[in-house]
Order: sequence, then C-alpha cells, then structure tokens
Amino acid sequence: MQSGLKFMLMVLLTLASCKTENKREIKTEAITFTKEGELSIFRKDSLLTKLDIEIADTEYETQTGLMYRETMLENQAMLFIFQDVEVHSFYMKNTQIPLDIIYIDDNLQIASFQKNAQPFDEKGLSSQVPVKYVLEVTAGLSDNLGLSLGDQIEFSKN
Repeated sequence: MQSGLKFMLMVLLTLASCKTENKREIKTEAITFTKEGELSIFRKDSLLTKLDIEIADTEYETQTGLMYRETMLENQAMLFIFQDVEVHSFYMKNTQIPLDIIYIDDNLQIASFQKNAQPFDEKGLSSQVPVKYVLEVTAGLSDNLGLSLGDQIEFSKN
C-alpha cells in the first residue's frame, strides 16, 4: 500500500510541475530621448558645442539615467542635477550605450571625466572630486571636442 501511495504522490508532483500554459511574451517599448533643454560647453569665450539635453533631477531619474536606451545621437546628452555637492559615482548597469561621463562642479566647470564607460559594466566610476552636475554623452565626444578640465557649461530648461 505504501508503494502505491508513493507512486501516486510522484505522479501528482510530476503533473503539478508541468506547465501547459504558454509563457506570455513581455514586450517593452524602446525608451526614446526627450529634449528638456539645451546645454552649451565653452572654453573661455569660445563655444565648443551645443547639445540637446534630457534632465535627470528626481531620485528615480538619477538612479535610472540612460539605462535601457538603445541609441543616443551625438548631439544629445543627459544632464544629472543633484541637490548636493559631493563625490558622486556612476555605473553602467543596464546601459547599452558606451558613454563619456563628464563631472561638473557647482561653478559649472568640468571637474573630471570618465571616458568610454563600457555598456553593462557595474564597476563604480567616481567623480573623484565634489560635483553638482553630471553630463553623459556618447563615448568619444569629449575627445572629439577636445574638452578639458575647467571648460564651462551653461544650460537652460524648456
């Protein structure tokens, strides 16, 4: 009698573990760029470039950043605006686009760089100095423009 009970229990467990439903495919829409302002980068009195920016200034936006984006044009960027001035660290978790991360102090001057940050890399990329703003652009843009420490930015929101 016990062997019959064991057999029935095994059959029930086998049936319970088999799924007859098809898995539903989860579809997500691509996250696209939303222009929320413009940012200019200067060296002394010379304009180096003008970029369309998306602004991350809420906790959710600053934590998510450019995650899950498939593309970003060279004239587009994301500007992170923090409430505090301190050393900030970024990582590339769930970020599909290689980026240059430009750290900007509270005087709107470039304070440090992390160039060519690689997609999906979870290593922390520190500003190494206290900053209030962070600008993410496509990888290589900071070298193409010849950006350097002390270059100035200004931005406006739409």
